[in-house]
Amino acid sequence: MRRLLLLAAAIVFLDTSFYAAITPLLPHYVDEFSLSKTGAGVLVAAYAAGTFTGALPSGWLAARAGVRATVLAGLATLSVTSLAFAFAPSAEVLVVARFLQGVGAAASWAGAFGWLVGAAPRERRGEMIGSAMGAAIAGAIIGPALGAAAAALSPEVVFSGVPVAAGALALWALRTPAVAPGGTARLRDLLTAARQRPVLAGMWLTMLPGLLFGVIGVLAPLRLDELGAGSTAIAIVFVIAAGLEATVSPVVGRVSDRRGRLAPVIAGLAGSTVLVALFPWPESAWVLGALVIAVAPAIGSLWAPAMSLLSDGAELVGLEQGFAFALVNLAWAVGDSIGAAGGGRLGQTAGDEVPYLILAAICAMTLIGAVVRRRGAPVASGASWRPS
Repeated sequence: MRRLLLLAAAIVFLDTSFYAAITPLLPHYVDEFSLSKTGAGVLVAAYAAGTFTGALPSGWLAARAGVRATVLAGLATLSVTSLAFAFAPSAEVLVVARFLQGVGAAASWAGAFGWLVGAAPRERRGEMIGSAMGAAIAGAIIGPALGAAAAALSPEVVFSGVPVAAGALALWALRTPAVAPGGTARLRDLLTAARQRPVLAGMWLTMLPGLLFGVIGVLAPLRLDELGAGSTAIAIVFVIAAGLEATVSPVVGRVSDRRGRLAPVIAGLAGSTVLVALFPWPESAWVLGALVIAVAPAIGSLWAPAMSLLSDGAELVGLEQGFAFALVNLAWAVGDSIGAAGGGRLGQTAGDEVPYLILAAICAMTLIGAVVRRRGAPVASGASWRPS
């Protein structure tokens, strides 16, 4: 189990490293290709749009061809598109390459998490998901550092190394035993699972952090740049933020196994509501950077319980876990796409305070719903979606 956890963690680590590398590079691309805030948002959101497009096909592939084949397809796509991204001559090529990277990411995540959750004991599901998510978040630590290196050297040099890392992981995957798919993989079964209350809650709680990080990932780097922070300083802020988020994730996963899925959700939503509401007001790069660092673990504490909720609900209807994680990809992609593109657009037309305050209100309403649900469904009864 440990070997499989390390493989799944390494796969999502590589994927998120490349995903997050664009953060400190945004000001560079804005200058080089004369992008507006809306254009920057479209570039960031293209990845999530690709993930959305690839979610169902990747889940189906994991259930039919197996999780190993799905992982290999994702790594191959990442290798090819990283080279295209490195040598892109225009903003249009960048957007297309990033879109296709998202398609590959859908395969990597469906394969890696389907592989891991399918083999994990049910009573440790949250812990395993939290540990793998910790690695994914750690990739977000390395990503901004890679982006800063690319800004200082060149994107061609830095991003050309991605195929080498992907090839090494592909060899590792080929040497790791994989259990044959055991659940159902029909679209109607996926739709049945999507009507289960834990699955719906898990999808929303997966979409919400995507929405939050999507907005922050576009507006915060640009605002930090306006306040005088350079690419290195922006990278440091996001590295520290991701480090705290990665540290929290495995702990949150264990708590969700023992105390119910909603306990860490409530704590995360409370912190997110307050901190996101403060984002529009700083006039200092130091203060805004501190807010980015503080909010990351609060938002990130939603990932493990959300994905565990979804996995628990899928298991109730016998859905193959790799196929079930298509819903994770769909939910995250919708949230991140709306957050990045919509946040950039609203920030440009109405000011940054509008998207931030809308997000704070959404977090507050979700918090109220989670508190009401938990009070009306004691942990002892199992109704708070605690795995039995």
